[in-house]
Amino acid sequence: MPVVIRLSRVGTKHAPKYRITVADSRRFVKSKYIEILGYYNPSPRGQEQKVSMDLAKAQEWIKKGAQPSDRVKSVMKLAEQKV
Repeated sequence: MPVVIRLSRVGTKHAPKYRITVADSRRFVKSKYIEILGYYNPSPRGQEQKVSMDLAKAQEWIKKGAQPSDRVKSVMKLAEQKV
């Protein structure tokens, strides 16, 4: 089963927020996922965080063979800088 780490859009119109999910690559982006690794908010307001991600779980999935998308790689870099 090819596993990927990708963003799944949630939130309202004109105010996107994303879940960082581990999913089967053959499924649609908004369909079932295996696990949620965190959240990404590209335009936070007030006290909201831009990135909230469990990096240890992400590294564990990558060791198991999961392929992160290009955008997830950049979000992981943001999360590493925050820590």
